[in-house]
Amino acid sequence: MSLSFPPFTRWVKRLIIICAAIFFVQVALGRVAPQIERYVEVYLGLVPALVVHNAFLWQLITYSFLHASLSHVLLNMLTLWMFGAQEEQDWGSRKFLEFYFFCVAGAALVTVAVAYTGLAGASPLVPTIGASGGIYGLLIAFGMLYGDREVFLFPFPFSIKAKYLVGIIIFIVVIATFQPSQGGVANFAHLGGLLFGFLYIRFVPSRGLLFAGTEQYFGVRNAYHRWKRRRAAKKFEVYMSKHDRDVHFDEHGNYIPPDDDNNRKSGGRWVN
Repeated sequence: MSLSFPPFTRWVKRLIIICAAIFFVQVALGRVAPQIERYVEVYLGLVPALVVHNAFLWQLITYSFLHASLSHVLLNMLTLWMFGAQEEQDWGSRKFLEFYFFCVAGAALVTVAVAYTGLAGASPLVPTIGASGGIYGLLIAFGMLYGDREVFLFPFPFSIKAKYLVGIIIFIVVIATFQPSQGGVANFAHLGGLLFGFLYIRFVPSRGLLFAGTEQYFGVRNAYHRWKRRRAAKKFEVYMSKHDRDVHFDEHGNYIPPDDDNNRKSGGRWVN
């Protein structure tokens, strides 16, 4: 085992820069224009009532770019770097982004659903911010795909297998979720990220949702065009038969040309 930092892959680096820049703007607005900063948090954060009743659907994604404190953004971005870089290297940027925002949106949907149950003091009027939904999705993916890899727990002088580390984190999140004093409402987003991360790794095709959806779309489209061709061929056969012309198409709707010479018989002899 060697101790080294993961690389800054393309979209891990960009996500970190975007979140850091937005947090800087939040802090600056909080100092010079607190009302605008509050408006930004409500408009771009996840407010379940606005999503459900006002169709603020962008909030299912944009809430993940806002953070509440310096420690909040630092911890999330450090985890994104530590675990997300390996996944982006192995998956490629397209699938990595698809997975990350799948978990972000999934965590948001869980939060919206829970907000109307009243569990752990949840309210549809309270905004939720932070990238933790996507981060916890990356964590469970790392535990499932690289479970036997040793993770060094800096600054502690020992390492632990990834699957055990993820198991401990899940246990802590589940316990904290039902303790409002420990941020129980926000922890439902963590659980949502874990759930959707698990579902993606377990059930989504290896090449990703976008690829599978594209393949399905083109499969349906091509089947429709083949059906139209067969239907048109059959109608054309009927039309030509009414005009005493014998025209044939195969089962795929492709035209079958007649013999090169109408005087050629099936026996292969020429007659005069």
